[in-house]
Amino acid sequence: MSLVVASKVKELLKGMNLMTSGDFADALSGEVEELAKKAAKRAKANGRKTVRGDDL
Repeated sequence: MSLVVASKVKELLKGMNLMTSGDFADALSGEVEELAKKAAKRAKANGRKTVRGDDL
């Protein structure tokens, strides 16, 4: 399951005069998944069920 919208990522990078390879969106999605898991662990460690921006 992809956690990023590939077309939006491509649009962002195209605006910076860059191209994206076919595997970029999948790799970015993996990074987002890891960040989300890390943030969730921090929220749990702080006794919360709500993940907040500062958990990143």
